[in-house]
Amino acid sequence: MSADATKNQVNYIAMGDGYPVVLVHGLAASLYDWANLMPALAEAGFRAYALDLLGHGESRKPDEPENYNAENLYGHFARWVKELSLADPPLLVGHSLGGYISLRYALEDAGGIAGLVLVDPFYSPDQLMPALRFLNRRPDLGEKALRYAPLWLIHLAVHFDLIDAITFPKETRRQIAVDYKRASPHVLYIPRSLLDLTYKVQEIPQPALVIWGEKDRTLEPSSFSRLLDLMPNASGYPLSDCGHQPHISRPSDVSQIILEFMLARFQAEIPD
Repeated sequence: MSADATKNQVNYIAMGDGYPVVLVHGLAASLYDWANLMPALAEAGFRAYALDLLGHGESRKPDEPENYNAENLYGHFARWVKELSLADPPLLVGHSLGGYISLRYALEDAGGIAGLVLVDPFYSPDQLMPALRFLNRRPDLGEKALRYAPLWLIHLAVHFDLIDAITFPKETRRQIAVDYKRASPHVLYIPRSLLDLTYKVQEIPQPALVIWGEKDRTLEPSSFSRLLDLMPNASGYPLSDCGHQPHISRPSDVSQIILEFMLARFQAEIPD
């Protein structure tokens, strides 16, 4: 793997040679989320890129809370993709908030992508479960909790998402906690500024795959099948006994599903 930091102050890694695939993590996560998928993509003949979004991981973390909104997050991402100077339109893979960023990129630059893989994507505030809708209206509460909670407490809290966490190796649970703690507390202000893309996604013509956990406790699972109905060229793959992070809780299954989709749909289009 190689690491870099551009003028846009984006921390990212790249692996493999071949057609470009860009991986976008969710809220309070990092590029570590793709530790299992990246080698699989590289082995299959792709070049995979994974970044830390604005305010996350080792990327730029502005001090001012007003910098943490959907527009700045998207702009930070879009500038980085431009700086990569990719020879071909990339395939985008996004989880949760990363799904929102991927959809926005597809809408902003209609010819700029080859296809989409969306894992439990966040595309509308209406998807949030009731308790999280309350927190979305009061992000200051979550910010204080993230700012002052010690790492051990965040690590303990990861265990309460039993749908997924019960399958996480110990080192994975710790990494999730580390990513939460090293993210700027202000990232929790981002979700409330997201645009509702419900009636925009029908404008995306590229092939798309939606993968989701049927026991997602963050976003309403029925919202993902609705997304399939809205997008003109989308297929879906629900996973039973799986929560909001299937790419981490069932990495082998999700990697295989993604690779089968990419190779089947793009084999004729992707140059050798």
